[in-house]
Amino acid sequence: MKKLIRLGQLISNMGIRYISYRFFYEMQRKTGILKRKFPTNPQPIHHLHLEEWKKFAQPFFFQSRETLTSGKKPNSVLTEVVNNILSGKIQFFSSQYFNLGTDYDWVTNPDSDFQHSIQKHWTEINDYNREAGDIKFVWEPSRFSFLYAIIRNDYHNNQDHSDWVIKKILDWIEKNPINQGPNYKCSQEISLRLMNWIFALYFYRNSKALNESSFPIIIHSIYWQLRHVYSNINFSRISVRNNHAITETLMLYIGGTLFPFFPESKKWKANGKKWFEDEIAYQIYEDGTYLQFSMNYHRAVIQLLTWAIRLSDIYNEKFNEIVYERAYKSLNFLYQCQEESNGHLPNYGSNDGALFFPLSDADYRDYRPQLDALHRMLCKQPLYGKSYEDACWYLNSNLHHNRESFPPLKKKSGIMKFPVGGYYLIRESETFTFIRCGKHNDRPAQADNLHMDIWHKGVNVCPDGGSYKYNTDDEILKYFAGTESHNAVMLDDFDQMLKGARFVWLYWSQATDADLMEYEDRFEFKGKISCFRHVGAHITQERMVVKYKYTQEWTVTDKIENKPENIRLRQLWHYFEQYPVIIETKSKVKRCESDSWYSAHYGQKINNRQIICETFDNEITTTVKI
Repeated sequence: MKKLIRLGQLISNMGIRYISYRFFYEMQRKTGILKRKFPTNPQPIHHLHLEEWKKFAQPFFFQSRETLTSGKKPNSVLTEVVNNILSGKIQFFSSQYFNLGTDYDWVTNPDSDFQHSIQKHWTEINDYNREAGDIKFVWEPSRFSFLYAIIRNDYHNNQDHSDWVIKKILDWIEKNPINQGPNYKCSQEISLRLMNWIFALYFYRNSKALNESSFPIIIHSIYWQLRHVYSNINFSRISVRNNHAITETLMLYIGGTLFPFFPESKKWKANGKKWFEDEIAYQIYEDGTYLQFSMNYHRAVIQLLTWAIRLSDIYNEKFNEIVYERAYKSLNFLYQCQEESNGHLPNYGSNDGALFFPLSDADYRDYRPQLDALHRMLCKQPLYGKSYEDACWYLNSNLHHNRESFPPLKKKSGIMKFPVGGYYLIRESETFTFIRCGKHNDRPAQADNLHMDIWHKGVNVCPDGGSYKYNTDDEILKYFAGTESHNAVMLDDFDQMLKGARFVWLYWSQATDADLMEYEDRFEFKGKISCFRHVGAHITQERMVVKYKYTQEWTVTDKIENKPENIRLRQLWHYFEQYPVIIETKSKVKRCESDSWYSAHYGQKINNRQIICETFDNEITTTVKI
């Protein structure tokens, strides 16, 4: 009976189109039909000679390293990073280093030492295997994002590692036969790899390492990887429908544009452009918030929009107006959530460490370089009074768009509401309050409704716990994806929603009411959600937050309706010992404190502190002071 109820929940949440597509996709995979659509070891097809490509290559952000015009800034930090890369030390998820050696096989997980089979077709690879560990540790180096450090170093420090770069690409091609092994499992990973290869090919366009021997091998691989993305595009557009779909549809547009000599280029470009427009219109809400409810994934989309808009400007090919409107509103939402002194945003939502195109020395948590680059394209002005290096790489070409520009963004104070995504902000000179109260029309990744972030003087003193890993022990996974890692409310150990398989939640929490008001001496937020439906019928939570002006004091009242009498109401707060907070409650409320976890980077977690206020009553009022 429980299985039927859960199936009904899944159909209700995801829709019959999703369910039927997943069913037929799995049938095709298990019967081998899907495998036959993706051939292995295809015969080479001659497309064009290297000299022809050099002479007639389509315009890019720049045509070669020789055409770059931005100022060079010798950088010893880059030299050290490159020396690490050359010795086999690669940074994963913008944080942790692994020593892969100089002859890495591209299919061994350095976190678990599990070696995937390169003999298996990609449809036979299990990407959710406890023995194998998190497959993202295999995919990460195969994205080739580490190339940007080498490219930037070669430009700023007048060096040339083109031979190493081309050999590394050829090494990957040799050790990853087409459509075999784990690195063909995800079309987004393929798309990002191709975008990064393209960037390198244009930069080293005149290098002797790119010759008539290496060029056909690389082009052959690019062609078949593009074919793979196109042949499997409906999986991301129907089954996944998040930043994966945006990345893959954009790659088809890019591939069709930059490689017009491929037989299917016109089809890839036309469909890629249309599908990309569709995904942007669907995934970015009217108020600029994003359907994945994640700051980091929203930044990933900002970077993809930067590629898309700049390339379309170069070719004078306009997207549908909604693309520019949603891009601008996305910038505004992230900018208003940002602490401008360090570029940080709340550590809110799924965070897998993704920074697709690292084109500056800025810290991973610093969003300023990426927001500035897109702002320069949309508004023709720097966002922060100065330009970051990212913009210099994208805007090197003298080709300018003939679109109407948007007004430059300005940081706002007081209250801000983004009701479609369900975000409510209070910004004062020394404090920033971030509250989530949203209605889920799209799949939530974490059980975090009515989470509240508190910032003081640029420091996130009461933070969101982060994500850590997507494939780990059940207890740790429950903590980070569930309600406990948030400044929110639990009933006993129950999350707001019921966890299903992998990235699936059942009984989605839904905002039924929310508003934020400003008065002479205070700000008041009041929000209500339907939640804990797997615990009892008709349970709702109401959170009221009163932020007094010119103070570092918040009063938070949580009220639960229809709570079973024998279940505790537990209000959770997280903080760091170096930034202590004072939590005051009424005497009949039990207050305890314990260690908890915080993950600012994927795959890494540290200890922080957790305060739990609990009662068998239906209401808790807490005063939080810095």
